[in-house]
Amino acid sequence: MNSLGKLAELKACEYLQKKRYKLLDVNYSSRFGEIDLIMKKRRYICFIEVKMRGENTIAAPSEFVDASKQEKMAKTAALYLQKYPTKLQPRFDIVEVFTENGAIKSIKHLENAFELY
Repeated sequence: MNSLGKLAELKACEYLQKKRYKLLDVNYSSRFGEIDLIMKKRRYICFIEVKMRGENTIAAPSEFVDASKQEKMAKTAALYLQKYPTKLQPRFDIVEVFTENGAIKSIKHLENAFELY
């Protein structure tokens, strides 16, 4: 990942911490894929994908979290929960980070961005 991508993840984490989320893990990997941030807030354990795009992008960053990525996140989250059991309710969030001229301009948090059945 490039340095702007790492900065986007860091800024997304700081943004959520200001909203009283507690960081549990960063870049958690499994054979299925990676989850950028794992955080908890109240009764939820949140598996969070950080997506960065330029301010003038055609599609929202969240639109790049397709069904395949969602399935990989779900499988990775299931492995995390096997390793670290919790009574917290799992939830999948997306944090959209918008950049302009190589700098972060804004951040948008989408809670419960998708569900898998």
